[in-house]
Amino acid sequence: MKILVVGAGAIGGYFGARWLAAHRDVTFLVRERRAAQLAKIGLVLKSKLGDVSLPSPPSVSAETLKGPYDLVLLSCKAFDLEGAMESFAPAVGPNTAILPLLNGIAHLDALGKRFDKRNVLGGQVGISVTLDPEGRVLHLNDGLFLSYGELAGPKSARVEAIAAEFAAAKVTVTASETALLDMWEKWVLIASVAGITCLMRSAIGDVLAAGGQPIIEALHAELIAIATENGFAPRAEVLPRQRALLLAKGSTFTASMLRDIEAGSRIEADHVIGDLLQRAKGNPPVLKTAYTHLKAYEARRVREGKV
Repeated sequence: MKILVVGAGAIGGYFGARWLAAHRDVTFLVRERRAAQLAKIGLVLKSKLGDVSLPSPPSVSAETLKGPYDLVLLSCKAFDLEGAMESFAPAVGPNTAILPLLNGIAHLDALGKRFDKRNVLGGQVGISVTLDPEGRVLHLNDGLFLSYGELAGPKSARVEAIAAEFAAAKVTVTASETALLDMWEKWVLIASVAGITCLMRSAIGDVLAAGGQPIIEALHAELIAIATENGFAPRAEVLPRQRALLLAKGSTFTASMLRDIEAGSRIEADHVIGDLLQRAKGNPPVLKTAYTHLKAYEARRVREGKV
């Protein structure tokens, strides 16, 4: 299978490194700055699940990209999606599968409009990874979860073929027949964590220590209601696991969005929180407050010329 990984950032770099170490046919689509880092130190992955160091990983630029590819793995920030789609468009043919690992679900419509709905899979990933200043991929814990599948219908031949590529790299994945519901369930969880930890500028455990459990529970309930109103009620077995994460005393769990705020970076306010607010049938007060907080942060960045 011919695979294009869009970007060699934290998530793309992780899976691309695993595939290359397993001698799969992988190419990275990178910008000039990342290409320079890869030329200098190679693709380096530090992980409790096994380190990888690969000099000169195969890469192309948007100007030199030619397709089609069998699989496009996409893991950019949601606010970079338009530019990303333009850059990897030459890689997409009639039979190309696009596997996006972005937050929320709005990107599914955007990808379906830019290409063809039949090209697009649903997917979600749970992994704590980042890039260090030199461009090394750091896997921060020993956890990894990835599920994906067709947006409608049972498992297909291409879903099984992609599973085989992951298996060759010793990456355990779940080929799901409920990919869209899976994505909504994850969205409820990450919006709960992002909304609370950004609003309070603190980890889950700190919010609980301050007596914030009722606020956490109220936001979670609002998000469950929105998912249900949109036809994707979280399954009964999922909700206790989410509550356990959200109400774990002493937890240092924070959203990556909070880390972005603390770094003064751009955030996915509209994609993770705002889009849910748009889909709400009623007036969820905690969610609306969290969104206002995030938009105030964005307004300050504009005022300070940091856009």
